[in-house]
Amino acid sequence: MSPPLQSLQTLSLPVTSIFSLHVKALSRLLSLTLISGLLCSVSLLAETPRETIAKAALNEDSAKKREIITTLVGQGDEVIKTLMDDWKADKLFIHTTAAGEKVVVRLQDDKDDAGTQSAVRVDDGATLKDASGSPLRLVAKEQKAVEHDRGLRNAMKAVLDLLDLSSPDAKKRIQAVETLGAAQNAEKLPALEARAKVEQDPEVLRELKEAAALINLKNSSDDVKVAALKDLKELHAFSSYDLIKATLKEAETASKAPVVSAAKDALAAIDSHRTFVDFFGTIFRGISTGSILLIAALGLAITFGLMGVINMAHGEMIAVGAYTTYIVQNIFGAGVTIPLFGLSLAIPGMHATGAWYNSYFLFAIPASFFTAALVGIALERGIIQFLYRRPLESLLATWGVSLLLQQVFRLTFGANNVQVGSPSWLSGNWTISDIIFNWNRVFVIGFAIFIVFGTYLVLTKTSLGLLMRAVMQNRNMAACMGIRTSRVNMLTFGFGSGLAGLAGAFLSQITNTGPSLGQSYIVECFMTVVVGGVGNIAGTVTSAVGIGMADQSIQQILLNPVMGKILVLVGIILFLQWRPAGIFVTRSRSLD
Repeated sequence: MSPPLQSLQTLSLPVTSIFSLHVKALSRLLSLTLISGLLCSVSLLAETPRETIAKAALNEDSAKKREIITTLVGQGDEVIKTLMDDWKADKLFIHTTAAGEKVVVRLQDDKDDAGTQSAVRVDDGATLKDASGSPLRLVAKEQKAVEHDRGLRNAMKAVLDLLDLSSPDAKKRIQAVETLGAAQNAEKLPALEARAKVEQDPEVLRELKEAAALINLKNSSDDVKVAALKDLKELHAFSSYDLIKATLKEAETASKAPVVSAAKDALAAIDSHRTFVDFFGTIFRGISTGSILLIAALGLAITFGLMGVINMAHGEMIAVGAYTTYIVQNIFGAGVTIPLFGLSLAIPGMHATGAWYNSYFLFAIPASFFTAALVGIALERGIIQFLYRRPLESLLATWGVSLLLQQVFRLTFGANNVQVGSPSWLSGNWTISDIIFNWNRVFVIGFAIFIVFGTYLVLTKTSLGLLMRAVMQNRNMAACMGIRTSRVNMLTFGFGSGLAGLAGAFLSQITNTGPSLGQSYIVECFMTVVVGGVGNIAGTVTSAVGIGMADQSIQQILLNPVMGKILVLVGIILFLQWRPAGIFVTRSRSLD
């Protein structure tokens, strides 16, 4: 068709069609300009973003302005957003110096009574100065504002949309890539491909590949779609599942067999990977849950299992450890004021920052142990020593102590939960094959292993442990051999309470710290000790891990945490009907 005929045909179109054609043409022109900007940006890397923006502002040709601005695509300098926002807000001006040089400036917000403002050069960020070197103040009305139109603003938006692709922060780059991939905008594909050529981070490269594949799912070519689906099958990313299903539905409607087959293969790969992640993720969560139970129950295995004391205040020993961690954190911070018996006890803080502040938890661990141990010793000396071999009386007495300590916590720290922050080295996670390993849960597993090993060494390799085992097995015989049983009882109860304090220190990092913290774990602690076998440390370890695994597995199957805990409790009741003495039966002459 000849050009004149094309012109006549264009004139015969309705006004709305002509407007639509202009919009499409503008979009294509912007896309071509964006691509050319990506290609040109390599050669302009020596030019700073400030210099590029100043160059664009001084150019009088609108098309040339857009072309220069699009060369900023793929650069992650934060100053780009600041200057472009100022440009769109009419805060950039062109100032002509005495020598006739045109300079793009940004007027500062320091207008004086004469209406003058200091100015900063856009090209280098330096203060604008006169010939003598003195700062120059300008009147906004006397300067020419840098102009902008719709096409230029669209070009700026294209740059800003891709700004985080080159951010120094890998998390920002990943977030930007995920956003572009989910939008499935083909105009952004060249930017993703350009970024992939220079990206070094493996995780970001993976996200770039996934985003490009998601965008290609909208391609009109079936071959491109099939290739994209193969990439998504290899990546098996959960975030792509719904978009692949949408592509499958479209392909089935259009009877495109290759695309349908590739989409089904990709969905099957993602489902298989999801099963893998759920399986090993459940194992990890089960072990970590069991470790939490073990830490909370290990002290009770000493006081209840070895000493035979039904200590209903064991949960409050856990809360003592958690509140000690809270106080230590505030000592490293800004300090804390505690109301105590009508008075205010002000504990000053060190105002620590950085790594020194994040080390507070390392000091809180031993502090929690010794504080809870001292409270446990006071409880044993004041009440428990008169109630040995009287389980019902000890149960009632320690239950009353439990209520008393909860009220003390409320009067001292308030009825609401207190804020205990996690140090930075416990706040992140590792992600391996989409399985998330939280640092705090990895720490509790290692922490539990350390406590069990330490308890084993104390009980089997120290003189105190020998005396403890002797007194617990046969108190009268140990007394006849000259062992001071009252002192051993005191130290044993203090040791068990100290272990509960260690549990509280860690629980403060993963749950709320409040007056009723201990009551949330007391029942589970008794279940763990009884199922493992009263007085058997190895049985406590086995039952804690078993209960944790069962709890997480049932929750994964039923997707209902409450029902999962109910079924675990029912299972424990049935197990104790079969083996009332627990997994490992403790036998000694005193029991026989």
